[in-house]
Amino acid sequence: MFCAALFSPPTQAGTVGQVGPSDCASYTLAFYEHGVLYFKDSTGHYAGIDQDIVNELSKRSGCVFKRVLESRVRIWDQLSRQQLDISVSGIPNPERERYAEFMLYMQSRNYVMMRKDLSKQLSSPAAFLADMQRQVVVVKSFKHGATLDAWLEQLRAQQRVVEAPDFETALRVFKAGRVDAMLALPTTWSLLVRREAAQQHFDLLDWAPQDHILAGLIVSRQRVSEADRQRLRQALMSMRKDGSLDTIFKRHLGIELAQAMRLDPGVDATP
Repeated sequence: MFCAALFSPPTQAGTVGQVGPSDCASYTLAFYEHGVLYFKDSTGHYAGIDQDIVNELSKRSGCVFKRVLESRVRIWDQLSRQQLDISVSGIPNPERERYAEFMLYMQSRNYVMMRKDLSKQLSSPAAFLADMQRQVVVVKSFKHGATLDAWLEQLRAQQRVVEAPDFETALRVFKAGRVDAMLALPTTWSLLVRREAAQQHFDLLDWAPQDHILAGLIVSRQRVSEADRQRLRQALMSMRKDGSLDTIFKRHLGIELAQAMRLDPGVDATP
């Protein structure tokens, strides 16, 4: 459950043009569990890329974050109804950008995860579509890039997509054999390899190498003042410029995947 502060707009502080770290207000920020973005470590404490980014943003901007854990579905619902201030690792689209500003900090793309024996038979999107008994599980409300989202729409029209409320539920459905494939980002695959040596049992199929999914901080346009949004933009840009984002990615993904997560130099952090 969200704390009571979530449902009333925070006290705004600071004025545009006078942006100082100590002037930032306090905001409710929602995490969601998803691979190495946010997960419980072996000690039972939460860790991950998003937590490290938020910790550093708080230091650099002076903003105080009241942290809550929620499902991704509820996060988008609360944001759209102006009942949440900030969340993490969100993918922008025109509808979402009407109520939130996206401050980008990473790029990625989805892979199709399948059992090794089945991946030899269904080695392409067309082959999977042609086998009418095959189903895929996805996390509800997630965007997967132009290529895979178009493929999923064809499967939805045939009622062959199972939608789960979160990644852990989707993974249980997949591992139980109730579906034949699921979509996974490198950030989720890395945690599976760490926990379960998933590469021994499953293949990752790269069906959309041309797709690049951009993601970042989701900041309510109504509930977070322009001055504080400017503080967060500046803090995130400084992390990008001084290599702090790269360090966080390497900590959780290793060098090779961290390089793939880095935003291209020409990508504007605020689309």
